[in-house]
Amino acid sequence: MQLRLHLFLAMGFYWVKTRWFIKKFFGGFIWNVARREKTVYLTFDDGPIPQVTPWVLDVLKRHDIKATFFCIGDNIEKHPEVFEQVIAAGHAVGNHTFNHVNGWVVDDEIYVKNAELCQKSIEKHKPEGTRLFRPPYGKMSRKQASAMRHKGFKLIMWDVLSADFDQDITPEKCLKNVINNVENGSIIIFHDSEKARRNLQYALPRAIEYLKRERYRFGLLPY
Repeated sequence: MQLRLHLFLAMGFYWVKTRWFIKKFFGGFIWNVARREKTVYLTFDDGPIPQVTPWVLDVLKRHDIKATFFCIGDNIEKHPEVFEQVIAAGHAVGNHTFNHVNGWVVDDEIYVKNAELCQKSIEKHKPEGTRLFRPPYGKMSRKQASAMRHKGFKLIMWDVLSADFDQDITPEKCLKNVINNVENGSIIIFHDSEKARRNLQYALPRAIEYLKRERYRFGLLPY
């Protein structure tokens, strides 16, 4: 039976805080950075889109924070000017496949080719590309993971999920998901997507203000 990585389980269940045994079992993925320093790592998935990404960039600029944007290739093609804004602001970018592909439901070869297509979109604007990859939904097969590592990618997961995409939770709950679970070295996920906008616009600035009061630094994932 093929081993599958999953944080999003049946019936829409998900973990806000990634469990230690998941990190141990799937040890080839980066779930958090070393816990020694009081530093967190903000990441944003599913952009770039003009309705949300520029707002995120403005918030980060006001707070002098760099973050990592895991971009969908199709969105880069549709909104190249927004992607250029992300790069110009000095943020890191990562590969999130071209079509936000679910690794559980596509052939391994198709999955890897879709990620390669995203990489080509990134390289149009950033010739050196990126070595950071995050599987959409946190779902990919062992063969897909092995193939992406073989191509030189670092597989970036997360330690804290804001769940801003969940339209059944309140913005206040989204904020609590972050501040109640963050710790040194946490990789935190938000989404610069239309679906997440309501929760994101409430939770992101307040989470940043809380983290700054608690004297966290904001790091940039190495790429």
